[in-house]
Amino acid sequence: MPWKLASLGTLLGVAMLSGCSTGSTESADPVTTTDTGHSRCEAKAAEFAIGKPASPELLEQARTRAGAQNARFLQPTDMVTLEYRSDRLNLNTDANRVIIRVNCG
Repeated sequence: MPWKLASLGTLLGVAMLSGCSTGSTESADPVTTTDTGHSRCEAKAAEFAIGKPASPELLEQARTRAGAQNARFLQPTDMVTLEYRSDRLNLNTDANRVIIRVNCG
């Protein structure tokens, strides 16, 4: 009787663990292409914004030139997550909202 319970327990454990595995061998392409045809933003293209005051027009112009899907201003006191998004442009500002650094992520 104990062997039957042990065998049943083992079989149940294997069945539960098999549900955690992935059965497909296809590799999904995680890189998406933006409207401009770029898969990543190019921060160098947006460096013209350094030294200029932050404005919605500047943000959109820098986003377009960098080929980024989206963009944001980051002030020194802003909290940010550690997620990296290759299609996002970051315009870092000082306390006076003047652009001091441009990067992607």
